[in-house]
Amino acid sequence: MTRIPENDRDIMEKAIYLPMVLTILNRDLLVVKNSPFKLKKPYLELIEETLKEIQRELAEAKQYMKKNKLQVIQTKRDDAFTMYMFIYKGYEENHNYFNPRIRNKVEEIMETYFLKKHLSR
Repeated sequence: MTRIPENDRDIMEKAIYLPMVLTILNRDLLVVKNSPFKLKKPYLELIEETLKEIQRELAEAKQYMKKNKLQVIQTKRDDAFTMYMFIYKGYEENHNYFNPRIRNKVEEIMETYFLKKHLSR
């Protein structure tokens, strides 16, 4: 049973997932720039705007974590699982994440940001 409130745990998980989303989007940006697309601009703008929004949200999460003495440290990784230590106001908790679940969550986050961009136009 976790001692970490759901809101704080969600923010700590953002500190896990959002850097992964940034890495993927940066790679995708390079692929689009070097691709033979006839009209690259819409793709580049979508990725760049999403990158900015995610960077802003990650900065907010990190600021919140620093202010509230929260930390996330990756402690172990193998083919199937990644273990993180969550430090919450002096308490340590280990959380195991199934790697395909991490990949699916990162994909879900990307879809959410892209759809948000699409629907806001």
